[in-house]
Amino acid sequence: MSAGSAIDGVRRVQVPGGTLAYEVLDASGPASADAPTVLAVHGVSSQRRLWLWLADALAGTAPGVSLLAPDLRGRGDSVAVPGPFSMDVHADDLVRVLDDAGLDRVHVVGMSMGGFVAVHLAARYPERVESLVLVDGGIPMDPPPGLTRANVATAFADRVGRLERRFSGVEEYAAYFCSSTAPLLRPDDPVLLRYLAHDLTPEGTVRLSGQALVEDAADVFFADHPWDAVRAPVRFLHAEWSVGAGSPPAYPLPVVEQRAARCVRVVAARQTDHAGTIMGPEGARLVADLVREAVA
Repeated sequence: MSAGSAIDGVRRVQVPGGTLAYEVLDASGPASADAPTVLAVHGVSSQRRLWLWLADALAGTAPGVSLLAPDLRGRGDSVAVPGPFSMDVHADDLVRVLDDAGLDRVHVVGMSMGGFVAVHLAARYPERVESLVLVDGGIPMDPPPGLTRANVATAFADRVGRLERRFSGVEEYAAYFCSSTAPLLRPDDPVLLRYLAHDLTPEGTVRLSGQALVEDAADVFFADHPWDAVRAPVRFLHAEWSVGAGSPPAYPLPVVEQRAARCVRVVAARQTDHAGTIMGPEGARLVADLVREAVA
């Protein structure tokens, strides 16, 4: 284990530019000596508490499995770590997290942009990745019509809008979040409130770097993708909608069908949008089933 530090269960490990924060979320239930730890990688505007729902779901399907959950640079407790930002930079950071945690080889679950980081990790460091569970991300996708590197910020206006506001508390922030980013979620969901509380400073601002958001989103859509270099088994879950009921999915069915042969399992999350694939009990249960299958 490398020379990291821990305060109140949160470890910090040195990476270029600063220290990255991570914690271990344990699924409740009896642990076994060989129960694995799964590296869990959040999305572009998210942070490590995204995995609270999955930890709860794993308690019922794979008790004893732990989630190693970092705040990527530019987010949460790692918000002060500067760029450059890219999928490869995040992958390099995650190797330092694994070294600090004393883990040589892990299963990896990644949601949205976290899926792309997971793919880059598996391509750059194949000896460190046992398998991939990709949640509505990670598989190459075409940019939405009209999206360019120059106007990426406009495509993420709801996320950028968070950075321009000061919220009176987590309840006001939840109302904003559910009105823009995740309209199918309940703003009074206690797990959602715990998740969103990790976003906020005591002053009510959101701990998210605008530079990280824009540069990482551009990297997802416009950088070279190492999908064909990945040798680890891949399990993929995709949502029926993107943002809200009836919206076009991030992965249209022809794209899913094209990539399905590369995956050992593909699962469709019906009546669910992008956020709901992990930020709710039904989506988290589907992901937990794939994680349980991967580690079995």
